[in-house]
Amino acid sequence: MAGNMTSEENGKDRLAARLTRRIALVAALVVLVVGLVWAAAWWAGRSLDQRMEGTVESVATASLQSLHEQARLVPFVARFVAVTTSEQQRFGLTAKQTMILPGLVRYEVDLAAIRQQDVVWNEADKTLTVTLPPLEVTGPQIDLKQMQAYDGGGLLMALTDAEKTLDAANRARGQAELVAQARAEVPMRLARNAAKSAIERSFVMPLRAAGLDARVVARFEGDPAG
Repeated sequence: MAGNMTSEENGKDRLAARLTRRIALVAALVVLVVGLVWAAAWWAGRSLDQRMEGTVESVATASLQSLHEQARLVPFVARFVAVTTSEQQRFGLTAKQTMILPGLVRYEVDLAAIRQQDVVWNEADKTLTVTLPPLEVTGPQIDLKQMQAYDGGGLLMALTDAEKTLDAANRARGQAELVAQARAEVPMRLARNAAKSAIERSFVMPLRAAGLDARVVARFEGDPAG
């Protein structure tokens, strides 16, 4: 009887041992499968990020090449008016001229000056930053049809070249005044904002067409970061 009990107990122990080994084997297989799935998911995600990053950079490079082909961007045009007065005295006579000088000023960006290293993709915050060269002010282009001059001192002008001298002086002073107005804080800010908006659109539209949701920030050299 005792022998039978011992034999039965030994059989149960062996069965329990086999079950334990099988459970341990199944658990090990489950851990291995989970580990492989996790590793595959991690690698797939990493590969996707790398492909996405490469795609953003390739689209940005193509956009930059397109900008280089355009050569220059004119994001803003403004019209200003200068009023100057010059006076000349000779032989006890006085001649005076007041000139109203309207002019057109163009604000330009040299797109060819944007280098590849000026276009930076930040994977962490999904932001493409484009650094622009300094904004250029071109002109003024004088509107001769709208220019007006009011003279005083006809006798001196009739006897000398005072009219020609006053005209040249007023033109020079008027052009300088137009440039000063064009470089004032408000029009420069408007022009810079217009330029940045135009550049951002030039990069955002191709990225969206490629199905990429990336933020684009254009900035000028010297602008504070962010």
